[in-house]
Amino acid sequence: MATPLSATQMKTVLKREGCEVIEYRSWETHERDAATGLHFGPVNGVMIHHTVTSGTDGSVSLCYNGRSDLPGPLCHAVAAKDGRIFLVSNGRSNHAGSGDDDVLRAVIAESYGSTPPAPNEQNTDGNDRFYGIECVNLGNGRDPWPEVQVDAMARWAAAICRAHGWSEKSVIGHKEWTNQKIDPRPSPGGADVSMPAFRARVKKLLAAKPGDDVPIVTNPQEDDVPQTVGRTDDGQKTRAPGDWKALSIDGVDIVKGAQAYSVTVHLALKAPAGSTLQGRFYHHRPDGSRWKGSIIERLTTAGSSFVDFHHDGDIKSAESLRFELAYFPAKSGDTAEAVITRSRVRGLYWKA
Repeated sequence: MATPLSATQMKTVLKREGCEVIEYRSWETHERDAATGLHFGPVNGVMIHHTVTSGTDGSVSLCYNGRSDLPGPLCHAVAAKDGRIFLVSNGRSNHAGSGDDDVLRAVIAESYGSTPPAPNEQNTDGNDRFYGIECVNLGNGRDPWPEVQVDAMARWAAAICRAHGWSEKSVIGHKEWTNQKIDPRPSPGGADVSMPAFRARVKKLLAAKPGDDVPIVTNPQEDDVPQTVGRTDDGQKTRAPGDWKALSIDGVDIVKGAQAYSVTVHLALKAPAGSTLQGRFYHHRPDGSRWKGSIIERLTTAGSSFVDFHHDGDIKSAESLRFELAYFPAKSGDTAEAVITRSRVRGLYWKA
């Protein structure tokens, strides 16, 4: 058992783990303690949920305010499709409800195998025992889970586990707490949110130092300290069909003056479902020539799409790393533009 993290501690550990943190309204003091007479803690683990909603703004507002039949806050954090973590509470929240005391004992002992014991009772209140994150997903088994979202969910869980000295077995899904729930529900075509796979992600993060989990395929000197890349651009951008063009993410150069890098570009955009996005990283040279990397393809879905492009490489110090994108509609002859609503780059590089 542990004392819950303070608001300041929570922000610190999440940012250290690589989460993009958004502080929503008065989250630091927003809680159910006063209304219930109960108090948050001691805490024993973290719980993963899906919202059964779509859209970031509405989902975060719902989790902060609650419903007519269930007052807010409904969790401590919300994981958006684009990987942002919205903090909505730092106290007791209406997210876990009643569950099985056998599950709680297994979580406290971290003693189970791949899954905790199957829940068959609702005899223990989990709202004072678990941190909870609601993850934006319709929960219908068809709404994909973007890699950037699931990565953020795992980092949120790992940050809390690391702070309390817990292992990945302190992380459970709502469906593992009670047989009355199905969340988080996996979907084909996206990242795997089955709880054994999710716990494996958390375990991998916990095995590394915070921020050291980005794979490095180059060979800089081991004692070189990498520099971080972390920029977000909310400026709207468009792509005409077949138009290869460098993408500016708060500046067209991703890194300059480096000898090696490992970076990922994450995009949120709207385009006809089934359209093809082609992205590639390239090295821009002082004379205007360039080296081009391999083309990476992604397909769009209905509504908003969330895609990512990753690359590791070596680069000469006089060259700069850039990223370009092309868009090809699903239907031949379609002239509709792709609209990029948010772009983000994250990673590491080693100075020359």
